[in-house]
Amino acid sequence: MMMVMRRFEEEAARNYAKGKIGGFLHLYIGQEAIAVAAAEVLEERDYIFQTYRDHGIALARGMPAKAAMAELFGKDTGCSRGFGGSMHFFDVERGFLGGWAIVGGHLALAAGTAFKSKYAGEDSVTVCFFGDGSTNIGGFHEAMSLAGLWKLPVVFVCENNQYAMGTPLERTSPLKDLSIKAKGYGMAGDRFDGHDVEVVQARISEAVDRARSGGGPTFIEVLTYRFRGHSMSDPAKYRTRTELEQRKQQDPITVVREKLMGLGVATLKEEINKALAFGTVEAGVAMGRFGGTDVALKSAKHVEQAKDKVVAAWSPTKEWLTTYQKGAIEGFCKQRGVGFAKAYDDEHGKGAFAKLMKKKKDDIIATILKFKFDWSAVAPKELTALVR
Repeated sequence: MMMVMRRFEEEAARNYAKGKIGGFLHLYIGQEAIAVAAAEVLEERDYIFQTYRDHGIALARGMPAKAAMAELFGKDTGCSRGFGGSMHFFDVERGFLGGWAIVGGHLALAAGTAFKSKYAGEDSVTVCFFGDGSTNIGGFHEAMSLAGLWKLPVVFVCENNQYAMGTPLERTSPLKDLSIKAKGYGMAGDRFDGHDVEVVQARISEAVDRARSGGGPTFIEVLTYRFRGHSMSDPAKYRTRTELEQRKQQDPITVVREKLMGLGVATLKEEINKALAFGTVEAGVAMGRFGGTDVALKSAKHVEQAKDKVVAAWSPTKEWLTTYQKGAIEGFCKQRGVGFAKAYDDEHGKGAFAKLMKKKKDDIIATILKFKFDWSAVAPKELTALVR
């Protein structure tokens, strides 16, 4: 799921840069372990509130990536019908009650949801995420006071990514350890590093269990770091490149990968190589049916070249590997398909390619169905008509 978040955010950034996504765009890159861990310990009946940096927790909670991306593009099929955009994701069915753009404004709403759960005798917990900048806002004090007074089933999670927009914590707070504030509201407090998803899951789980069992609220400070600026419009000149590179050494995805490999999952690289080798052979056979030995060899070479990229962008999901592999083959077809058709006609006479298509109809259709290629985007009209 962390890889899904990372790829989603990177694609959102690319489309924002192209002008296809409007408004603001706050990326969650670098903080993925927190959302994944929290979503893992929560039940379907629980509630979640988040700030404007809401893509990650929405995906972790189960929101389809298509609905999330559609919202960024302002489409009616988006999670908020295209009206909310990046900062206002919403999914009532999954208990995700928003991305909220007003800093600290949603904490009181989270306390209200928790009050409703306790008043109605429901076995549900509310988890509210916010940044370190929210701890100086009036709404933070109000929500914490009421939650502590009434022992509400709520967990306040401060994702301290070291900067309130572009202002470092030491310039806005007399406390370096924000979790100390929990004592002033009569609730439990906790503070830990947020780069190891297992650690985050274990500690948030304790707070959630406490809230669900009637033990009252918890204020958690999770130390994390965002690898991009506050938003896409922020060049992040307030920090040095050295600082950023040092922080990237604690990339939560790298951390979990190294832990898995230390447990013996290093053999997954061998599985990747085997899968790619198999894909290369299959691609070669399929392309051989389409265009002969020369094309088959070029296809095999293309997939083989993707090998290093796959290993470098390692993911623990075989589904991702399959998608990448098919994408590599499809990319080759789009680059070479039309060119081959022209070359074949030049060598065997105009219209020869269309005749070949009819002769090889069964093989071609079988290939299309097997790899699900969009041949209409690359092949001559004769082939498109044949496939239809």
